[in-house]
Amino acid sequence: MFTDSNPYFSVPHPFTAYLSPWPQHQPLPSEIALRSMQSLGIQLLSEVKELEASCLLQLRHLDNEAKVVVDFLKLQSRKVDLVLQHVLEKEVQEGDKLLGCQFGGSGIRLISPTPLPIGDHFKTTLFIHDELIAILCFVKVLANHLDSTHQAADPSAPEQYFIDLEFSKILDADVEQLVKASLTVQQKQLKLRKLARDGRE
Repeated sequence: MFTDSNPYFSVPHPFTAYLSPWPQHQPLPSEIALRSMQSLGIQLLSEVKELEASCLLQLRHLDNEAKVVVDFLKLQSRKVDLVLQHVLEKEVQEGDKLLGCQFGGSGIRLISPTPLPIGDHFKTTLFIHDELIAILCFVKVLANHLDSTHQAADPSAPEQYFIDLEFSKILDADVEQLVKASLTVQQKQLKLRKLARDGRE
């Protein structure tokens, strides 16, 4: 995931993931099967986001006077997203909860107290709260890296690992969501760095 050969870049950003091991002898689901596995909350949020993206794309062709309308619709869509996010957070999630620290259109990086078997697949639900994203997908373990800085800061702390995972089955619309979110996060981070530099000058 974090090599130059990947088609998408990734950004450091916290999120939550729920992982369930997928049986090695069982093939990964088709796109139709993956959609059927989505919870009602994820289905609703995905459909709303697809509609929003389509509508806002068409509104861009309007003149400048329509900007107020576009901004109002964006505000309303965010309200809907927040309500759906609240519904999702109330759902009981399947699998082990892990914290994520990096994501992109190709995969994710998680923090785990133990390494995961290389090559194994996991059914995964991602929640990127700041960007109002909830995704059901499948990931494959690429690598485990011992976090040496964690114990250097506190020698008594238990070991923790960075786990690199690539998407092995994910909907195209969800990849698009992650790509857009990674660009948005990057823009926010660049603005914060600029403000920090300006503040020191």
